[in-house]
Amino acid sequence: MRDTYKTIAKETTEILFKDKGSKFYARAFPIQNPDEVSPIIDALKKKYPKANHHCYAWKIGPGENNYRANDDGEPNHSAGDPILGQINSNELSDVLVVVTRIFGGTKLGVSGLINAYKESSALAIEQATIITRTITSQVKIDFEYAQMSQVMRYIEEQGLTMALQDFTASCSITIDVPLNNVEKVVKDINQMYPIKAKALED
Repeated sequence: MRDTYKTIAKETTEILFKDKGSKFYARAFPIQNPDEVSPIIDALKKKYPKANHHCYAWKIGPGENNYRANDDGEPNHSAGDPILGQINSNELSDVLVVVTRIFGGTKLGVSGLINAYKESSALAIEQATIITRTITSQVKIDFEYAQMSQVMRYIEEQGLTMALQDFTASCSITIDVPLNNVEKVVKDINQMYPIKAKALED
């Protein structure tokens, strides 16, 4: 399983694509939950009260199965799917792309619509700052004060990040570890007797 994926750093600048009088306003948004979509669409409806359609697609997480495409009244598969196609071709996740259309009086036909939504969403994604996100899991380390320097040295050498720490009667630190490295980290630490490590369930 891969432990990284690409996403966008922040909301993009809005772009305008025109075809036969119709205007297509496109923008990409970073999201991590489907619940974030409706407020964004509602805000765009207020911004463009004369718009006929707010078509969009989103994809969340590193897998291939958590996505949606919405034609919002356009002919089936003429809007949402071309937008999703651009998200997939750029290998992005945790992203929403919305294309708002204001009809210009001339029908574009299905092929024209597919092209317009594809081009406008591609232009929106071109504006994005693309970053790589690492998928992590957590490992808990239990130890005594005497082993503190040994544990901290290992964490630093491996470039790992501490998520939680508890220094009371004994010590425990929870670290974020790239998914593909969890087994190795647990094994490494458990070889440092009497320090103990275990992977936490997500």
